[in-house]
Amino acid sequence: MKSRKRAGLDEKEIIKGLKKHFPEPWIDLKFSNPFQLLVATILAAQATDKKVNEITAVFFKKYPDPESIVNAPLEQIENDIKQINFYRRKAKLLKECCEAIVKEFNGKIPDNIDDLTKLPGVGRKTASVILVNAFNKPAIVVDTHVKRVSQRLGITESNNPDRIEKDLAAFFSKENWIFISKAMVLFGRYICKAKNPKCKECALLDICPYDKKNL
Repeated sequence: MKSRKRAGLDEKEIIKGLKKHFPEPWIDLKFSNPFQLLVATILAAQATDKKVNEITAVFFKKYPDPESIVNAPLEQIENDIKQINFYRRKAKLLKECCEAIVKEFNGKIPDNIDDLTKLPGVGRKTASVILVNAFNKPAIVVDTHVKRVSQRLGITESNNPDRIEKDLAAFFSKENWIFISKAMVLFGRYICKAKNPKCKECALLDICPYDKKNL
């Protein structure tokens, strides 16, 4: 069994620090069921959660399930999400994804990573977001924030999302995967920012090995 200590770090200390900032972490995307989170996550690629939430507030009323997207003309879906980046590609992915859900999974969103990643437009990150936040199942979300935080903390030296996921899985106990997948995203977004990280406010300051602290 691999040691969960790396670069002098301790899993319990990191969890403790993250909980000081986010005792009950959340996801900024608004959704009511797995289908809605799947749509929102696909739309969120290279777009802000705020903009996605503005669009889905109307979109979900018009498209309450995968069948409604399958039955809608592509041009109509494009028009309904045209305020978001890459809306034509995303409309195509949504339609193809929902067609696969209806055909292969009887209109139900799969609750395991193997089946989720078979869907068009769904990679491991999107699948993990759905497992953690919609199904409350352990998985590790590796987005740009988690990547940055993991590197700064010295948990990983890799830039490859698959390698980072493996390093995080080796460092954190599985029972903590749901928590860290939510908390590290928020921590990277609001505390350990790419530019001007809030190191003075950081509960992990004393144990963080990052050599370019913003002090």
